[in-house]
Amino acid sequence: MTSSEQIFNTLVLPYLNHAVRTYESGYASVTDIDAAMRFGCGYPKGPLTVVDEIGAEQVRDLLAARFAETGDHLHEPAGLLDKLVAESRTFADEAAAAGEAAAPAFKRDIAKVGVVGTGTMASGIVQVFAQAGYDVVFVGRGQDKLDGVLGYITKNLDRAIAKGKGTEADKDALLGRLTGAVEREALGDVDIVVEAIAEDLELKLQLFRDLDRIAKPGAILATTTSSLPITKLGEATSRPQDVIGMHFFNPAPVMKLVEVITTSATAADVDETVRALTANVGKIGVSAGDRSGFIVNLLLFPYLNDAIKLAEAGEDLATIDAAIKETAGFPMGPFELLDVVGNDVSLAIQKELHREFGEPGFAPATTLEDKVAAGELGRKTGRGFHDYAK
Repeated sequence: MTSSEQIFNTLVLPYLNHAVRTYESGYASVTDIDAAMRFGCGYPKGPLTVVDEIGAEQVRDLLAARFAETGDHLHEPAGLLDKLVAESRTFADEAAAAGEAAAPAFKRDIAKVGVVGTGTMASGIVQVFAQAGYDVVFVGRGQDKLDGVLGYITKNLDRAIAKGKGTEADKDALLGRLTGAVEREALGDVDIVVEAIAEDLELKLQLFRDLDRIAKPGAILATTTSSLPITKLGEATSRPQDVIGMHFFNPAPVMKLVEVITTSATAADVDETVRALTANVGKIGVSAGDRSGFIVNLLLFPYLNDAIKLAEAGEDLATIDAAIKETAGFPMGPFELLDVVGNDVSLAIQKELHREFGEPGFAPATTLEDKVAAGELGRKTGRGFHDYAK
């Protein structure tokens, strides 16, 4: 067995197993799990498609060997693998049996969109909605913040025009659909508010209480949170049925995926309307419930954490990165990706996954904690797992 194969078995097989369990638990469909990893991470194939290609029996047996070696529950083959082997079925068969979902339809009218936040994610979301023809009101803490949003969008549009993907008239029309405001009261007549402020639960709770007061009856209140409990945000309002997750990926104008996250209280017409809206702005929507990590982070970050643990065991970082790109076809190796995401972000998500699921194998790798403590957060600080100071 080559070193690349060993690295694949060590890092990718548990990721595949986790994807199988995610489907087995009823949390998300085969189609949505595969789409989430393809469009959220740029992977050439979804994990359940990869299981089919390797073969459920081979995946099961390789995992069983790994479990015998480590005793880690995360390496114990999912029970569904045994069932698929016994019945000679594949995940493609599972998806076919589920049938194609009907295209979602707008159950509530959406003509005007509100966005709260002025960072990169919020600015990108403003651009996405405006490009799709929606009037957008965006709210920030000061005129300088609002100007920053317009600057971000203008720069993106100018870059597109230089590449022949748009005209000055298109840009003027899009910018004409934007209204900036420093007071949240400007959101009083929008049909949906998408919040994209800091990933801080208390700040978001305060915001949702305020939106509950300001937004008109029937307005949908959406959050872009990637890790915080949406149920709690709903409970902070008098209308939890109108609260939903709409998790865009950064940069929003480029990334195709949106995770549409419902709570037990989210109304069916809100869910379908947001899925229809997602499609209408040219994104791929996947559906899941309100639990830590949703689909992408739930599957991605334990794999990244495992890569750090493999390096702690003595494997060279560059060797791991190269092996993963070669054997799995991933666009980046795990350490390249960690440095792009930011080690502080990765640590926060890994801690949240560990807290929610209680899996010992989800405990953040010591080196990740050390990197964050040392301020080595990745590309944004010039140093992470790799050195970018040069």
